[in-house]
Amino acid sequence: MQMRNFKSQAGVTLVELMITMVLSLILAGAVISLFVNNSHSFKQDRNVLRMQDDARYALNELMLEISMAGNYGELHTPDNVTPDATLAIAVDCGPVGDPNWMYQTVANASGDSLSVTAIDNATNAQASAAHSCIAAGEVLDGTDVVSIKRVAGAVSPVQTAGNVYLRTNGTVGLLYQAPIAAAPTITVTPPFEDWEYRPSIFFIRPYANTPGDGLPTLCRKVMRGAGPSMTTECIATGIENMQIEYGLDTTGDGNPNMFVPNPTVAEMQSAVSARIFLLARTAEIDTRYTNEKTFSVSNSPAYTPADSFHRRIYSTTVSIQNIRSMAIMGF
Repeated sequence: MQMRNFKSQAGVTLVELMITMVLSLILAGAVISLFVNNSHSFKQDRNVLRMQDDARYALNELMLEISMAGNYGELHTPDNVTPDATLAIAVDCGPVGDPNWMYQTVANASGDSLSVTAIDNATNAQASAAHSCIAAGEVLDGTDVVSIKRVAGAVSPVQTAGNVYLRTNGTVGLLYQAPIAAAPTITVTPPFEDWEYRPSIFFIRPYANTPGDGLPTLCRKVMRGAGPSMTTECIATGIENMQIEYGLDTTGDGNPNMFVPNPTVAEMQSAVSARIFLLARTAEIDTRYTNEKTFSVSNSPAYTPADSFHRRIYSTTVSIQNIRSMAIMGF
């Protein structure tokens, strides 16, 4: 009988099997670790990019609004703007006792009617006292509030009923609510143009969608609707602080000679530029990161968050074109 060669038919030994399993586990662990690290990196890159996009968009909106402050179409002197007697004052968002703040375009004794007004490092109580349309809990304490009065950047050949417009022929101006009254307070002789009136108030809200969600957001109060009424529009999430320094023209040549974060009423009338600072943070935490940096933004207190959000400071300087032009012309 022929003998079989059992030695040549031997399989994988237990040691070889264990080595193979260990190598497989090591390889699988490396693949999983690589996947987890890539997923984490992708998530954080997306988080930071979103923060950057929101901050840049917020800066652009502020730049546009502040640069247009005091723009009343072809009318160079806001002293010649007259609010029509039929304008509803229920929309007003000024201090208590100033029933026509929204439609004032010339500085009064309190300075509440300037084209640009500011509250430096405001508390919610200060913001609500200055702007009655700001409710309790709407402003993040220690951040700036800025209000801007202007018209749209282009004429409005067709008016929307209920909206407010400035009719001007370059010499005088009438603020009215469309449709214009049959007998307005003043007559603007033709040729004239109509511009939509767009006052706004910018502030940092301590939440994005619902109170307590903890996501600070740059918002603004704007005049909208048939009322019209002041409504809230939120622009960008993750904006923790807004600080603005105002460039004052002390020589009358239209150029800033000094920047101050808390100008007086008198100084604000010579502001020809603004330096804007925004402190932005990511919407989500990075579980592998601790933010131990200290952030100093203008004259706000130094801030060391000691949490897991990424942050950046974004800044830009913008000229307040219309007020600067008036300064150069001697108005």
